[in-house]
Parts: sequence; C-alpha cells; structure tokens
Amino acid sequence: MKRSALSRPGVAVVASALSLALATGCSDSGSDSGSGDKPTGGKGATATAKALSDVELKKLIVGKGDLDGYRFAAADQSERFASSKEEITVADEKCAPLAYVLTGFAPGDSTAYVNTMATPVEAKPSASSTKSMEDMTEKELDDALNSITDTLGGTVTIVSLSSYEGDGAQKAMSSVSDAVKGCAGGFTATAKGAKDDAQKFTKVVAEKASGSGDESVAFAVTGDADGDKIVVHGEAVRHGSTVATYYSMNLAVFLADGKPKEYGIPAELIKAQAGKLA
Repeated sequence: MKRSALSRPGVAVVASALSLALATGCSDSGSDSGSGDKPTGGKGATATAKALSDVELKKLIVGKGDLDGYRFAAADQSERFASSKEEITVADEKCAPLAYVLTGFAPGDSTAYVNTMATPVEAKPSASSTKSMEDMTEKELDDALNSITDTLGGTVTIVSLSSYEGDGAQKAMSSVSDAVKGCAGGFTATAKGAKDDAQKFTKVVAEKASGSGDESVAFAVTGDADGDKIVVHGEAVRHGSTVATYYSMNLAVFLADGKPKEYGIPAELIKAQAGKLA
C-alpha cells in the first residue's frame, strides 16, 4: 500500500515526534535469563513473603533472550518524564497510580522496582540511513520515510516490576483498580520543574485484563497531544508479592495517512514475563 508522501520538512517533523514519543521513563533494561535459582516472589508467594531487591528483580524482568522479535533497552536518564515518582504531581491524588503505571514507576509503596522498554525488532538499516536528508535522493528519502512510518506503526511497551512487603502488592493493585473506577473523566500529571509541560489525559476506561498472575486489572487512557487524541493501554498484574505493570503506546497516530490501528498490550510480552515470575 502506498503511503502518503511528506516533504523533507515533514519527514523531520515525524522523526522528531518519534523521539519525543519514546522519551518515557525507563530506569533499567532487562537482562539475560542467566542461570541459577530464581528468587521467589511469584505466584506461590504469600502476603507475608519477603520483598525482592532491585538485583533480584533485574533477574526476573523480561529481557534479551526471553522473547524473539523484541529489543529491550533503557531510556537515557535525560529522556525521562521524571527521575522518580516523587517528582510527579497529579491534581487528583487518587489518579496517581495510573500516572505511575504510564511513566514506568511502581504503584503503591514498593521496596524495589526495575523497568525496561520493549520495542519490535526493526529492519536492518539501509546505507542511506547515515546520510542527512539534504544529501538523500528522492528514492533514499522515500525509503527513510517508509522506515520511520514502519517504526511509528509499532507498539512500544514499558514493562515494570515492583516488589512489596506484607500485603503491599495487594494494596498497590487495589489503588490501580480504584483509580480506573474513580478517574473516568481523566487527570493531569506534571513533572517537577515542568509546569508548562503537563500531560493531560481526558478519559480512562476499564478493559479486559489478561487474567495472568493472581489478579490483574487493565485500562485504556486517552491523552491530548496538541489537539490529537492518543489512546494508550496499561495493565497491572500481581504475582504474589511482585507486581508487573505494562504500558503500551502505538505510534501510528503520527502517520500522515490516517488513524492509528486498533492495538493492545502485546499478549506475548505478558506471557513471557509471567513465565519468568512463575
């Protein structure tokens, strides 16, 4: 199918939009599965199970070697929406758990958390990808635009693991569930030092959860990006004293030739992560 053509300035705008869309808070990338015993904290854990450490969670989060077709990487510190959830302000406090899920932080009072960004594997870059747009031929420019739009059509997912003492994991799940119910009209999140760049969400709706783990809750949030409506998806899944959260965004909204396709959180990601926590 032929894509809508864009001018050279248009290509630059799309590329810039892609960079901004990926600037979401990731603190730790997933590691190889490795060997040795896995720390407990999955389905068999009780409400009184000992919380896991950052080091233990890093061994459990989905990453390289766990799922084909994805690349796992951390975003640079400078690209984060906020460096910690304490720097995030939500006008309506009951909606804060949703803001935390959507920025890669742990809902509730966790003792440790890690996260990673999963993106579909991209095609091998062409020789022209190292050229500036001014030096490209029309064909090379068209190829570069197609590569950008292919990436924009993919679903980017932030996977986060957090661990809790006592019944903290259950309380974290309840806070997310209550927020989905109580924040239907949306909410606004602001990072410290960025009052003029508040993230406005206009609608929250419950969705069918994956059913993974001991309990799960899923939701969709509609955001307002300079007049464009962007729908993103989130889910929280409890595995004993560990909570896995997923936040997916499909970047097709930045395409020049139409509305974003229907999408959700990739089921294979949830399955792969659940397998490591089993």
